[in-house]
Amino acid sequence: MIDLHSHTLHSDGVLVPAEMARRAQTAGVDILAFTDHVDGSNADILIPAIVRFCENHNDGNITVISGAEITHVPPHQIQDLVSKCRELGAKLITLHGETIVEPVLPGTNLAGIKAGVNIIAHPGLIGIREVKLAAKNGVLLEISGRKGHAFANGHVATMARKYGAGLVFSTDAHAPGDLMGMDMATSVARGAGMSNREIDNMFKNAILLTNQIMMSD
Repeated sequence: MIDLHSHTLHSDGVLVPAEMARRAQTAGVDILAFTDHVDGSNADILIPAIVRFCENHNDGNITVISGAEITHVPPHQIQDLVSKCRELGAKLITLHGETIVEPVLPGTNLAGIKAGVNIIAHPGLIGIREVKLAAKNGVLLEISGRKGHAFANGHVATMARKYGAGLVFSTDAHAPGDLMGMDMATSVARGAGMSNREIDNMFKNAILLTNQIMMSD
């Protein structure tokens, strides 16, 4: 199980990274990315802290990846913040997409795809233009395990199927109870109308992205 979207108390999660990693491991997660919320005010503080933790965490039970979730940033500022996050050492960049349960600015999904983030988290009612560009640029769209954000999973899966975009499952975990193993993640994907083949490809996408990240180290 690979989970590429989680939060600690460095943003709005409830656990320090060490406990989140341990809780994830006991829930059946093999690889976990910490993607705490960032904007221009906190990226230079938060990301180095997560990078230090990931570089020094070596308990042999779970692999941890330093990341960031760019959140509620105006679309015209996203490109510069993506570059800054990478310079600060974030290995994985997700974008807080246009979920239907928050007032995310229109154009956010498109700006993130153009900026080359790795994943558009909970992209909501994402449009044709954005999905086609995500497919072209290799940006993955998230099937979310998070309450509220998951309401649009069926739409995301349908659009990805129609226009060839890649999918990835993530829990967006903020607390231990949000974490999921493979069985529950598979059930969420089936609830979104995905076929067994599509689910397999979704999990393979997480493996491929993780391998790319590890090879870049």
